[in-house]
Amino acid sequence: MAGFAFKQFCIEQENTAMKVSTDGILLGAWVNLSGVKSLLDVGAGTGLLSLMCKQRSECLAVTAVEIESGAFQDAHLNIQNSPWQDGIILHQSAIQDFQSDIQFDLVISNPPYFNDSLKGPSAARNLARHTDSLSFSALLNEFKRLSHPLSCLAVVLPYKEGLEFIELAQQQDLHLVRKCEVKTTERKAASRLLLEFEYASNRVFVEPENTVLCIHENGQYSEDFTTFCRDFYLKM
Repeated sequence: MAGFAFKQFCIEQENTAMKVSTDGILLGAWVNLSGVKSLLDVGAGTGLLSLMCKQRSECLAVTAVEIESGAFQDAHLNIQNSPWQDGIILHQSAIQDFQSDIQFDLVISNPPYFNDSLKGPSAARNLARHTDSLSFSALLNEFKRLSHPLSCLAVVLPYKEGLEFIELAQQQDLHLVRKCEVKTTERKAASRLLLEFEYASNRVFVEPENTVLCIHENGQYSEDFTTFCRDFYLKM
């Protein structure tokens, strides 16, 4: 499959099982980077999230971790061909085996979410999509291991799995601070959740910020979606 060109970088995706998706683009555009100095991208894939966040905040120190060899190869190429090759450190590793002296301000992930569902013939695609290698509980555990008391965790998930993730996060003393329900059109039910958490002990409990984003209106990209993505998409 051909690469995906953005305004300031390109994503080559010949070797990865999981190609550029709206999910990843939305998370990279939505996540709050205010005050963030160090970011960990878990399951970096082609490096999309790392590159988007680096474009948004060039002083950001980004570390990306990817287990699958094909995706790692593409991510390495994409980072080296970007304007920020010296600002993103890429590791090939399971996040459970990754060691760091840094406690990251923000951990971001577009994680696998299929659980106990039928697998396909591609081992790489199964690794990227199924929770065998990184369950929700494991991701939460690794966030806690690699973060500090003021850190945040941001993920994008299908709606049902997102609700499950919220429940698990709350059981691990994490508080949902931002939630965005993503709809393809106004009349359709939300299909994705953008979620941001921080430690419950870090703040007095308040209701999370809840927003709704419709991708399409009247057969074209909505004004809200365009505002989110215009810094990245070539034709916006």
